[in-house]
Amino acid sequence: MSGQPRFFDIDERYAKLSEAGDPLERLAQVVDFEIFRHQLKAALNRSDRSKGGRPPYDPVQMFKVLVLQALYNLSDDQAEYQIRDRLSFMRFLGLGLSDPAPDAKTIWLFRELLVRPGAMEKLFGRFEDALRDKGYFAMGGQIVDATIVEAPRQHNSDGEKADLKAGKIPAEWKDKPTKLAQKDRDARWTLKRGRKAMVRPDGAKVEELVIPSFGYKNHVESDRRFGFIRRYIVTSAAAHDSRPFPDLLDKNNMAAAVWADTAYRSARNERFMERHGFVSKVHFREPKGKPLPEHHCKANAARSKVRSAIEHIFAAEKHCFGLFVRTVGVARATIKIGMVNLVYNFSRLAWLEQKSAPA
Repeated sequence: MSGQPRFFDIDERYAKLSEAGDPLERLAQVVDFEIFRHQLKAALNRSDRSKGGRPPYDPVQMFKVLVLQALYNLSDDQAEYQIRDRLSFMRFLGLGLSDPAPDAKTIWLFRELLVRPGAMEKLFGRFEDALRDKGYFAMGGQIVDATIVEAPRQHNSDGEKADLKAGKIPAEWKDKPTKLAQKDRDARWTLKRGRKAMVRPDGAKVEELVIPSFGYKNHVESDRRFGFIRRYIVTSAAAHDSRPFPDLLDKNNMAAAVWADTAYRSARNERFMERHGFVSKVHFREPKGKPLPEHHCKANAARSKVRSAIEHIFAAEKHCFGLFVRTVGVARATIKIGMVNLVYNFSRLAWLEQKSAPA
């Protein structure tokens, strides 16, 4: 039977975690979360507490809870449990063993307050300022791409789909507020194309694979030199990749080159880049009914070596962070996706700082 915990037991446990290389401790060392306090307080816009009532949790501490959720793909209920259970989470949040921990409802309410227009963008922009202060300027040109972020699939009738596409609420939903609250009217279906070697029964080889997907798109612009996400836009999955392209381009990047795949090649985008001093490194399209000229094939191959770097961002977000939208509506999806983009930048900074630290 174990005895009562000694006074120094918790310190010994924390020391062991540090020796094992606690990633959250490393993250807290390289990211000054206090820089977000002003933007958080402005977004929360809490009323005067002089009349009493339960004091709210510290906004920076609650923001760090959202960081944990993004890092470990935790629901609100899972986050509540893990904060109470894991010493590394407690230390990251600055909680002692006897301190009250935020529950699932508190976490949900805090995130809902950040749904206010512009809140996530200001938090993201504040960290961009911090990166520049550390010398991580946008350099080497920029890479643009988009990835589909899945959401729970909804099975609507053809009539309901037509109403949603037209921006209307289906008549049978209007009298059912509970059903309406659970229906995502902003997410859309799209066809995701990939490549997979297949052989049909007739012996013909098929390389393209088409997968129906439902959800949103994370449109991202990354600098080539350091690999940070510098800008992002969230749309429905049905939006064409090239639509947000002009708004994604970063005029602060110290080099003019822009890399992107063939989805972004259009006369409109090429004119925009030329007008604003960007140098197009966008992949060439194959002419209709003709093979791609050899010099364009070589150019595309060279450009792919640079452009492919952005795929590491999407791989980290989906496979390491488990990016998936469980909320309803584009405003909440933007908070979810924006937090993962921001947490990716936190992790990227921690990796770069560790890489450059003296041995």
